[in-house]
Amino acid sequence: MSSTRTLTWSDALTLASRGHALSAGDARRLLQQVTGATPAQVIAWPGRQLGSIDQMRFTSLVERRAGGEPMAYLVGTRDFYSRSFRVDARVLIPRPETEGLIDAALARLPVGGAPEVVDLGTGSGCVGITLALEQPNLKVLGVDASADALEVARANARALECSTIDFVQGDWLHGIDGQRLTMIVANPPYVAEDDAHLTEGDLRFEPRQALSPGGDGLVALRTIIMQAPAALADYGWLIVEHGYDQAAAVGALLAAHGFVDLFCERDLAGHERISGGRILRR
Repeated sequence: MSSTRTLTWSDALTLASRGHALSAGDARRLLQQVTGATPAQVIAWPGRQLGSIDQMRFTSLVERRAGGEPMAYLVGTRDFYSRSFRVDARVLIPRPETEGLIDAALARLPVGGAPEVVDLGTGSGCVGITLALEQPNLKVLGVDASADALEVARANARALECSTIDFVQGDWLHGIDGQRLTMIVANPPYVAEDDAHLTEGDLRFEPRQALSPGGDGLVALRTIIMQAPAALADYGWLIVEHGYDQAAAVGALLAAHGFVDLFCERDLAGHERISGGRILRR
């Protein structure tokens, strides 16, 4: 993209699409990011000039997108459960599949009292914050091993004015046992180490530790399912997201560690994606 002449918005979009093979939607979104324009303004003002600094910024973003960098990282946000969450390369990009984790949790949380919920591997905080905002009587704790991820999560909680969630750096449920939680939710890393998808698309740019725990992909899930009974209250639920082909293995792990009322729910693509069960001690 040339930086030797002043471009109109229309010129910039054309060069991004033709010169870098960006989709029209991506090009418009990047122009919005640089100029602060609304989608309607981008359409209505094709002849508006792009200032020299904005032109350089736009060029940089276009080149990064052409290199495969995720749009969510370029624009700094991703929508999740009808809210906008800040994201960057320190955290996993929220995905529609994970909204099923929210639905499954809300369907099983008690309405009264002050249920205590832990969100393991909170990352951007999208799961824990969403639960806290959808059911304001909850007391939520987000746990992540990454201090960088927790910075992002805390920023999201402030931006979304969520005051009923706290965050702590930790290794899954280590140090949290004995608190008798109402529910534990988790979207842990579950991609197998040799999965080819790790070298494709957005996954190339996301933090590897948030995607794969190594081995067969079940390492983190095994740990969480093993630790959870000691931390859950009687009738307490554990609900996890897992890979499309891991439902049987996760169900077997839940049963082996004493969970009952097991369930598995499918994502929008029809894949078995969310599994859980609860602990009954009586």
